[in-house]
Amino acid sequence: MGAPPPALAATPAVTLEHVAKRFGDVTAVHDAHFTIARGEFFSLLGPSGCGKTTTLRLIAGFEMPSTGRVLLEDRDVSAVPPYRRRVNTVFQHYALFPHLSVYDNVAFGPRSQGVAEGEIRRRVSELLEVVRLADLGSRRPAQLSGGQQQRVALARALVNFPVALLLDEPLGALDLKLRQAMQLELKRIQREVGITFLYVTHDQEEALTMSDRVAVMAEGRIAQIDTPQAMYHAPASVFVADFLGRANLLPARVTSVSGAQVRVTLASGHAIELPAPTWKPVAGAQALVMVRPERVRVGRDQVPGALPATVVEVVFQGPVVHCGLRTADGTELVAHLGPAAAAAAVPGQQVFVDWDPDAPRLLPPAGNGGAA
Repeated sequence: MGAPPPALAATPAVTLEHVAKRFGDVTAVHDAHFTIARGEFFSLLGPSGCGKTTTLRLIAGFEMPSTGRVLLEDRDVSAVPPYRRRVNTVFQHYALFPHLSVYDNVAFGPRSQGVAEGEIRRRVSELLEVVRLADLGSRRPAQLSGGQQQRVALARALVNFPVALLLDEPLGALDLKLRQAMQLELKRIQREVGITFLYVTHDQEEALTMSDRVAVMAEGRIAQIDTPQAMYHAPASVFVADFLGRANLLPARVTSVSGAQVRVTLASGHAIELPAPTWKPVAGAQALVMVRPERVRVGRDQVPGALPATVVEVVFQGPVVHCGLRTADGTELVAHLGPAAAAAAVPGQQVFVDWDPDAPRLLPPAGNGGAA
């Protein structure tokens, strides 16, 4: 199950060309236009009702596009029924056959396609090794843990070598520790089998942990597509910044734009420079400066450019200390501090807040720039 030949690898596994889906007067998906590479772990991330599951169903064939085209390996499958598409879907409820063994559950697909028994044995044995269930092939699903059942469902979905495996919130039924462990297992399995995974989730930790790229959806539209690192540190909009973890958003006014740098004035009157964004700010425009809590520094000594603030609350959260702050103009900030830095954070204490020059990003005001 190694990597595909270079010529095949260059062909996208999945392509959506300006796809829209309408249900009566409601448009669930607006102009989805992107490709997913072969062997890529790609996640659709967003809140409930944003259109991510509808997008997955359009790729699976359970829904047909109102406009646009769905392609698998450059073949238009927009009107092809699900059973004739080379994709398989794993749902939150694994729907394993309770009367069949683990081996027979995995073997069900190739047997229904008339694959020779010797080839079935080879495929099933190989996949049970990949999902670390080689010693449990004779067990029934009821004799397995939730995580083991999920791995059986994965092996069953992969055994027919689909172009893409579609996963609709498959970890939702697991407890927190098992869910976190299975995130790493899913990524390991995906790397070993080399098949494209399209993963639907509302959990930003899952998407950031497993994905090569993430598409954030809002109200049926793609808000941004990028690598987890780029999207977290350089979100395109307030919605994306806020959805991918906690974000400090400081009101600002653009004072000048010069090449790759933008100068802004915060509500406190402090002026800062930061990298020019992909959108086009102009002098006098309102904007927001985003800084992630873990990039915020809190100290008792004033340094050039630091903002005076008051510590409002301090909450111990294990690996970090959550520190709530309020600047003199009333802007609220959050800092995530390590044990040493947290010593300066005492409720009511007057402190100074700053960050590294590469920490802030300039975003358009809320309601603008929400879709890419």
